[in-house]
Amino acid sequence: MNDDNALLRRERGLLVLLGLICLALLAGALYMQYVEHQDPCPLCILTRYFTLLIAVFAFLGARLTSWRGVRVLEALVVLSAAGGMVASARLAWVQAFPSFSCGFDTLQPIVDALPPAHWLPGVFKVRGLCETTYPPILGLSLPLWSLVAFAVIFLAVLASLWSNRRRQVSWPGIRR
Repeated sequence: MNDDNALLRRERGLLVLLGLICLALLAGALYMQYVEHQDPCPLCILTRYFTLLIAVFAFLGARLTSWRGVRVLEALVVLSAAGGMVASARLAWVQAFPSFSCGFDTLQPIVDALPPAHWLPGVFKVRGLCETTYPPILGLSLPLWSLVAFAVIFLAVLASLWSNRRRQVSWPGIRR
């Protein structure tokens, strides 16, 4: 039982770390937008939403004291990371083949109509086109870096879910 509590504490600590990393990624996106003047497109904004969802789910999971709750929120992290991978991969595809559009005319009003775009327009309002490419960082474009980040999060949390799949909720009076 003591070993199980230590593992749960470690898992919760890793979720806090994941949440902080996601907040740092969002800060990096804002740096690119405001300092480097790289305007976000609709797919960029969607990746911000997925990054924020991962951070929220990670912080919520870190607050829970049962394996069941932690596993549910880790599953939500995995789903959010999968969504982020799809958005990042689509943006990388659009930038690799600029004749294809991200659907700016159809996607932009939908993304701009979401409530966070009204609450924090400087963070969640579309300002650019998906076809616009910016200089690569260490040889990779920003969409590819996003794809790598989401894939690492997806695989790491999925591996954690897999390795902790046998953890059960401990019921009072029942020994395992």
